[in-house]
Amino acid sequence: MFRSASLIATFLFITLAQLPSVAADTVEVNVGYVQWTPDSGPVLSNVLPDPADAGLRGAELAMADNSTTGKFIGHRYELTPYVADSEQAAILAFENLQQEGVQLFVVNVPASTLAAIMDKATADTLVFNAGAADDALRTRECHNNLLHSIPSYAMLTDALSQWLQLRRWNEVFLITGPTEADVAWADAFRRSAKRFGVKIIEDRPWTFDADLRRTASKELPLFTQAKDYDAVVVADVRGDFGEYVPFNTWLPRPVVGTQGMSPVAWHRVVENWGAAQLQSRFNDLAGRDMNSADYAAWAAVRSIGTAVTQIGSADARSVRQLIFSERFQLAAFKGRKLTYRLWNGQLRQPIPLVHPRGLVATAPFEGFIHPLTEMDTLGFDEPESTCRING
Repeated sequence: MFRSASLIATFLFITLAQLPSVAADTVEVNVGYVQWTPDSGPVLSNVLPDPADAGLRGAELAMADNSTTGKFIGHRYELTPYVADSEQAAILAFENLQQEGVQLFVVNVPASTLAAIMDKATADTLVFNAGAADDALRTRECHNNLLHSIPSYAMLTDALSQWLQLRRWNEVFLITGPTEADVAWADAFRRSAKRFGVKIIEDRPWTFDADLRRTASKELPLFTQAKDYDAVVVADVRGDFGEYVPFNTWLPRPVVGTQGMSPVAWHRVVENWGAAQLQSRFNDLAGRDMNSADYAAWAAVRSIGTAVTQIGSADARSVRQLIFSERFQLAAFKGRKLTYRLWNGQLRQPIPLVHPRGLVATAPFEGFIHPLTEMDTLGFDEPESTCRING
């Protein structure tokens, strides 16, 4: 009894004696978060818009996760968020934070705004893109200090096309909405369809600007009239008309794409590999379900935390070097450790295929092989990209 008490006292003495040196070695990790979502105008459907804090809440949860580990090893995390009301305000916020010494950023803005931000970034700044899915950012418009935690359009549509090919639903009817995002999503799907042997037998633009809430049952059967097809693929990122396509097609066929069964970065129905615990903690924080923007921001901030924990430094150059090394793996509730592609900074990750109330499958699928990793069957592979940001 006395011996045990002595050992405990000795341990406490040693621990207390070490506290000053731990405090002296405290690592301050400051992360800037910049978000701007353009006003998309009135939506011609009953679709629910994304929450105004989508993305930000994911970053906050990841900072809490980082802090849980950090407090035991002398790392102190601080998030400086800025939700802008204009593109100019977002760029200015980035510049101001950079001038204040912030080196690590998570940015949730459109691709054009991201390009303007990267023009302002110094060589000592590392930026994680948690909002722009545009393929050009991964194939030709690359920046050495830009990483992508949000999946690209190509990753999403490759996941969908793999599933269509796996089910032998090889002939599809494609409907493309009028927005830039719709066109980008559809272009990515056309590439994916060709890549995985899916034939687009009808490729029609959605040219109507009418509210379908009362006329969908009349308009859509005529619009989707064709001899035969296995599925209807919808490219309607904003949700103007896609919600009304299921059950209103000329032929009784499944609807997939941005509506129906959709490839996403994250969804509330993902529960395997400990994801249910992540979902619960996020709901406690935000009072709502986690979505793809939240997950992308969470993954970005956790990437920073994982790297800082390993190297004991918040220096952006050191964080980048660690992320592009074989020592880095992100534990991200997707069934495997995630890594970043060396040539374009894209986070490799499985893609859930979901409908509003259930998980259908998770890509990549067995049978789609790659010489290095099956994860690179999703999105642009190294030979398909001109980017060489880690060369």
